[in-house]
Amino acid sequence: MTRSKSSGKWLKEHFNDPFVKRTQKDGYRSRASYKLLEIQSKDSIIRPGMTVIDLGAAPGGWAQVAANIVGESGLVIASDILPMDAIENVAFVQGDFTEEAVFQQILERLEGRQADLVISDMAPNMSGIKQVDQPRAMYLSELALDMARRALKRNGDLVVKVFQGEGFDALRKDMQQCFKKVQTRKPKASRPRSREVYQLARGYIA
Repeated sequence: MTRSKSSGKWLKEHFNDPFVKRTQKDGYRSRASYKLLEIQSKDSIIRPGMTVIDLGAAPGGWAQVAANIVGESGLVIASDILPMDAIENVAFVQGDFTEEAVFQQILERLEGRQADLVISDMAPNMSGIKQVDQPRAMYLSELALDMARRALKRNGDLVVKVFQGEGFDALRKDMQQCFKKVQTRKPKASRPRSREVYQLARGYIA
């Protein structure tokens, strides 16, 4: 089957991407690791000993970063509908966390603790149709916020991918009602043409 011009362009861009090359060199599972690393460098959201929940974790790029920082004294609970290869110091729960049974599995892994941080790099499978993709993306962002409300300790933080467009302002206002501060981050590893940004919400008001 002949590749389309657009798919060929994507492949060329992908393999020429400096973050893809760094991923191979540094041993990370995805270029997305560098998005979280840049946010961490700027905002110091992850610290040794913390309890972190990583939503939409597969293939594990963010979980790797978080586990390396929290260390053996901390805990990273990663969840995704897709399977994920094991990572040291990461407890993985496979399934849809919006289902009560899966959500309860995540809570069980907390062993009575509350999370210090919820991180989410979730995104839907894009169709290329904005009217379809944007609501799907916003729904995932809202789910991450809901998880934060249910699992975070007082003064905990949330980092969530959000696509700019319809629903963005409403979600930000919702976050501002339950966090002391909400900031927007656009890491260099996030492609300039992408509408994705990351909302960093700090100081959960339990």
